[in-house]
Amino acid sequence: MDRKAVTLTSSSQEPNPDEPFLPPIENPQDPMMKQTYNSVRQQFGKVFTSLKVLSARLPYAFYEFTTKINELDNQLTIPRQTSVLIREQVARINVCLFCMDTSRFAAINFAKISEAKIDALPKYSSSPLFTDAERAALDYATELTRDKKVKPETFARLSRFYSERQICEIVYVIASEHLYNIGNIGLNIHSDMLCKIPQKQ
Repeated sequence: MDRKAVTLTSSSQEPNPDEPFLPPIENPQDPMMKQTYNSVRQQFGKVFTSLKVLSARLPYAFYEFTTKINELDNQLTIPRQTSVLIREQVARINVCLFCMDTSRFAAINFAKISEAKIDALPKYSSSPLFTDAERAALDYATELTRDKKVKPETFARLSRFYSERQICEIVYVIASEHLYNIGNIGLNIHSDMLCKIPQKQ
């Protein structure tokens, strides 16, 4: 067989690096998922790619599990801004473009964090926009995400600002963000450009 012909055939089957590995499902069969599509579309003007690629292929209970994470965030005692900053930092380290976009959207529209502070996140350790408590939480999140372990001195610094319950909440936020990140990275789901959507007044 012609080696050149084999090469051309193989390359033509390579996936587009900007497209999800699985095609989005535009019209789900599950009635509950149809309702979810409509609800998300009404609120954001579009259906999230993660819904169309991942959630639509699983029993609806899996989607309910992920939404439960959002509901549980409302029971956290750490500041809302801190939890959102942690999620954005974890997503940034894991390079989950979809989650970086959604966390930034949540930070600006729900946690009322300035865009300047979000943009300064890569330099949080020296930026005057961050408190010492936020730096301690972000140091902990960074080490745990990047190194999969935490130095005793990093944990000791975290303990100076947060209670035992709050430390466990921070671990929960980091762990649950990994669930989102890996789900999207594993299926090559990129940003939905939510931050380009004008906020409804």
